[in-house]
Amino acid sequence: MSENTELFTNADDATSKASKPQKIVTILEETPLQKLTSVIKAKVERPIVHLDVPERAGVTVRVSPNITQNQMRQWRKQSGEDSRNGMDATKFACLVIGSTTVGICLNGEEVRDENDYEINFASDKMWEMTETTRSLDAVRAFFGVDPHIEAAALAILDAAGYSDTVETVDPTKESSNN
Repeated sequence: MSENTELFTNADDATSKASKPQKIVTILEETPLQKLTSVIKAKVERPIVHLDVPERAGVTVRVSPNITQNQMRQWRKQSGEDSRNGMDATKFACLVIGSTTVGICLNGEEVRDENDYEINFASDKMWEMTETTRSLDAVRAFFGVDPHIEAAALAILDAAGYSDTVETVDPTKESSNN
């Protein structure tokens, strides 16, 4: 009699093992097309970035740099791009910051209002603190210095990928990493 190494057996197991052929499980490898489909279906989103506010010690702004071309077009238009005087760069920067800020941190801790909502430039609490009534004005009052506003907006646009370069690759040429 052979030794039983299984933890338990059923009465049916002894007879069924002899009479049933074992199933062979084959694992199908994903094709390149299936892999590409998975990659394309995955959501593309840039991670949240933190920007220090230069004249506010310990204050950082949490920003979602996921900016569409339609948003850019709308901000440029609101900043006077098509006007006789041209686009107001500081107003454009305020719109970028005000629209992309998702929260504000003080000494590494996220600031929330009494209802546990994150503070951003569209929140009533921010308007109350900055004594303003619009996000655009709240950004100006919060940063305090126009060059810092423009620098922060450029950092946001960089994080969004508007300064990225795309390299061309020739698959027929070998890499020259010698």
